[in-house]
Amino acid sequence: MVRETRPAGFFVGICGNIGVGKSAFARLLGERLGWDVYYEPVAENPFLEAFYADMRRWAFHLQIYLLAERFKAQKRFVERREPFIQDRTIYEDGEIFARVLFERGAMERREFESFRSLFREMVELLPFPGLLLHLRARPGALLERIRLRGRACEGEIGEAYLAQLERAYAEWIASVRGRCPIVEVDTEGIAFPPPAELIARIESEIRAAAGAAGAAAGARGGR
Repeated sequence: MVRETRPAGFFVGICGNIGVGKSAFARLLGERLGWDVYYEPVAENPFLEAFYADMRRWAFHLQIYLLAERFKAQKRFVERREPFIQDRTIYEDGEIFARVLFERGAMERREFESFRSLFREMVELLPFPGLLLHLRARPGALLERIRLRGRACEGEIGEAYLAQLERAYAEWIASVRGRCPIVEVDTEGIAFPPPAELIARIESEIRAAAGAAGAAAGARGGR
C-alpha cells in the first residue's frame, strides 16, 4: 500500500457567505477524511445577538471576539501538526466582514483601522490554508436558507447586506488566487445535506492538494 503523503498542519479553509452551507460541507468532509473540524463559534458567541440588534454598537466587539477565537483555534490546531478543516477562516474576518461593516457605517474608521492593524499582525503568525473551498450562492437564496434555519438573532439580516458580502468575497478570492488551490462550488441548486458524489469530488481535490504539499515539504526537508 502506498502511504498517503500529507504535511503536518495542512488544513482546508471553507469560506463563504452567511447561510451558504459551510458547516454542512465541513462536517461531511471531516467525516470522509477523518480530520478534525473547527466550527465557527455561534452558540458560544456573547456578542452575536446584540450585534444583529444594533450593528453600530456591537460590530467592533463582535469582530474582535471572532478574530481572537479563530486565531486561538487555528494556532492550536496547527501546533497539533494534524490536518484539519476550518469552518470560515480568519481572513474573512479582516478582508470581508470588517471591511463591509466599515463601508456600511457600522464601524468607525478608528475602529476599522485598529482592527485591521491587529488582524495583519496576527495572520503573519499563521500559515495560509493548504486549500480553500469557496462556497457561493445568490443573496436571495442565502436569505431563504437563513430564514429556514430560524436563528432568532439572524432575523434582521437583509439581502442588501448579503449582496455586499458576496461582492467582497469575489474580490478577496480573486486577490488570493495562486496562494493555494481554490475549489469553488455554487451551492444554490444543491440539496442539503450535500450529495455524496460532490463531497467525494471535493475530497479528491483535498487529498491531491495535501499530497502535493506533503511531497513539497518532504523535498525541502531532504535538501
